[in-house]
Amino acid sequence: MEPIESKISSQGQVSIPAPVRSKLGLAPGSTVQWCVQGERVFVRRATRYTSQDIHDALFPTPPEPLTVEELKEAIGRHLREKHARR
Repeated sequence: MEPIESKISSQGQVSIPAPVRSKLGLAPGSTVQWCVQGERVFVRRATRYTSQDIHDALFPTPPEPLTVEELKEAIGRHLREKHARR
């Protein structure tokens, strides 16, 4: 990969260029490590998992969508149970 330049903001922030984010698999919420060795600085992904990886692990597949009739039935059942005399 050819060198890519970035500017440092007045607040000391640096944007990571898109090709680098893609190569490292970085997404919003990812953490990077800055390693200084002499005059060189290396940036690497700090964790193995992105926030998207964790989300996918916690919520692997969305539930099957319900039909309008199924929704009406479920709402009615819930209301009957909630307001049933005990």
